[in-house]
Amino acid sequence: MLDYVDTGLSANSVPYSEGLSLQRAVHQAVVSGQRPDTVILLEHEPVYTAGKRTSPDERPTDGTPVVDVDRGGKITWHGPGQLVGYPILRLAEPIDVVGYVRRLEGVLIDVLAGYGIDGRRVDGRSGVWIVRDGVEEKIAAIGIRVAEGVTMHGFALNCSNSLDPYAKIVACGIRDAGVTTMSRVLGRTVTPADVASAVQARLDAEFAPAVVA
Repeated sequence: MLDYVDTGLSANSVPYSEGLSLQRAVHQAVVSGQRPDTVILLEHEPVYTAGKRTSPDERPTDGTPVVDVDRGGKITWHGPGQLVGYPILRLAEPIDVVGYVRRLEGVLIDVLAGYGIDGRRVDGRSGVWIVRDGVEEKIAAIGIRVAEGVTMHGFALNCSNSLDPYAKIVACGIRDAGVTTMSRVLGRTVTPADVASAVQARLDAEFAPAVVA
């Protein structure tokens, strides 16, 4: 089993700076062998974060603050109603970053399937998507970093969050697709707390070391 740190779901949203400090501390502990592979699950207070490939025209034009971070990918939003997961895992050599991203996508696709949602990959685009009325809509974003063989950052699964903040940015640098949530697709409220146990089960199945009897 992986170790899990639940720092804030539902009413206990975590400021991004606190979540990043926790990530860094856990990452260093995993790198040094002081703790096992660990996954942090939380909801953030509303924040825009920009990965290293974000261009100026993709940022908010109204002066809304943006936190620049050391993950891959472009700009996105985090906030209440969105399940954010930071898997801090030691990857096997030789390190395959793309393969790791695909495994995360597979975990989320399986979780969505359990709710009757047909999540899928889109060629040339990371994350998980649905197709509705012929339009691709992103339901989960992925942006990661690997340092000293151990992962940081991770995924954001849209559960019951507002979509209004995405109107201020070019989310993930993609101009010709939309954004959606599990609640919008299903027509009923599904919160991060509702989904967390299913996410944990699939992460364990994908990434936890096999136990030899």
